[in-house]
Amino acid sequence: MGKFNPKVEEYLNDLTKWQVETELLRSIILETGLSEEFKWNKPCYALDGKNVVIIQGFKAHCALLFF
Repeated sequence: MGKFNPKVEEYLNDLTKWQVETELLRSIILETGLSEEFKWNKPCYALDGKNVVIIQGFKAHCALLFF
């Protein structure tokens, strides 16, 4: 399992919408061994320093966006 990034922890604590969904997606992604970063004010996950996926909340949905 990947390491938690303290900036992502802070981000999650401040979320008012999609918090449960974002935490669930995060836990699934971290099981893959990707490293957790905080880029563009969002949780971002990378492999060998290259971005793979980012979690983004919108008005009506929460999404995984792949690079």
